[in-house]
Amino acid sequence: MSRTYFGTDGIRGTVGQPPITPDFMLRLGHAVGQVLRRTSGRATVLIGKDTRISGYMLESSLEAGFASAGIDVLLSGPLPTPGVAYLTRALRLDLGVVISASHNPYADNGVKFFSAGGEKLPDEWEAEVEAELMNPPRWVDSASLGKARRLEDARGRYIEFCKSTVPHSLSLKGMKIVVDAAHGAAYHVAPDVFHELGAAVVTIGCSPDGVNINAGVGATSPQALVAAVAQHRADYGIALDGDADRLQIVDAQGRLYNGDELLYVLAADRLALQRPVPGVVGTLMTNIAIEQALARRGVPLVRAKVGDRYVLEELSARGWQLGGESSGHLLVLDRHTTGDGIVSALQVMQAVRRGGVTLDRLLEGVTLYPQTMINVRLPEGSDWTRNAALADARQNAERALGDAGRVLIRASGTEPVLRVMVEARDATLGRRCAQQMAEVAAAG
Repeated sequence: MSRTYFGTDGIRGTVGQPPITPDFMLRLGHAVGQVLRRTSGRATVLIGKDTRISGYMLESSLEAGFASAGIDVLLSGPLPTPGVAYLTRALRLDLGVVISASHNPYADNGVKFFSAGGEKLPDEWEAEVEAELMNPPRWVDSASLGKARRLEDARGRYIEFCKSTVPHSLSLKGMKIVVDAAHGAAYHVAPDVFHELGAAVVTIGCSPDGVNINAGVGATSPQALVAAVAQHRADYGIALDGDADRLQIVDAQGRLYNGDELLYVLAADRLALQRPVPGVVGTLMTNIAIEQALARRGVPLVRAKVGDRYVLEELSARGWQLGGESSGHLLVLDRHTTGDGIVSALQVMQAVRRGGVTLDRLLEGVTLYPQTMINVRLPEGSDWTRNAALADARQNAERALGDAGRVLIRASGTEPVLRVMVEARDATLGRRCAQQMAEVAAAG
């Protein structure tokens, strides 16, 4: 399905350049409002945001757009993406709206949406919104305009929800944890969650100023967390991204655990409790070592397209509960309707406490295949799918790897780049194959 504005995770881009401009956001709010009116009548939406300075501007524009279509608005202020999803469902609202560019730098921003049930909306809904954007505006009369008010207790409600996803018996007393919120939306949420569960909490990345989100901290820059865990002699470090829907964990030895490994830990913990795990959903990027380790335990892994929304769709279709991406988006559907970095971290800490061993012991026998990922900026107007030289280079790489590796080439859904990935037992061979294909792709 071809879409003009929506990518794999809402609409995203550089602030001040279309479509991340106030005039487009006004139109977008109005168009979404018109779609809502067709199904929900007088609807109410919740708008949350991360800590980017541009959030103020985009929030005001969306609010005006919704009001012009007769839609009421609740404003939460800075709140993690999964917090918006939770409150949309808990408050029986009609739509959740998040202003965020997730792990991107502050100069970017975007918008994503959640259904009344707190789930990512399907491609068909996004196509309906894009079609509505092509229509002229249909302003409601003055008496029918939407109203806006601030939701004052959003942060506290969400903190209590996060704590409710683990048993009351779980205590983190005696554990020192470094919490890195990437100067993002969880800066005033995540530290309190772990503190209230008994941990001694050290914070980094919890002082947002509007322009420092994801800057050298957070899930996409985990070395800051590794250093802080060592400095404070902590047991674990937890890194979130700008909107707190993805997670990385560091242990006391400085080992970094990605989403693939953490997904395996969650599945293994449930198996240890003799709870059924009929299957797990990963993505095209999920490390083959995880697939093999799960298979040894009788758990199949199904690969979805890259993007947590596609993992969710696959889980929902199969009635399964566990899924995720190597980037740290983890889905635990009997705990939340969407990926949540804080909730996922609590599930991992629960597995550690319940097993009575360290995280590395829970992953004994699981060794990830080395992956090489190269992002290639393509010449403007080029179509990589028709690049015969790239197809030949890929065939050569696959022959060289044989059964000891795999190749994945895909266009990014959030950036104008082609991602070339090679996963191989032999890291040197994998790097060579990836570099050769990247050079061919860059040449057009």
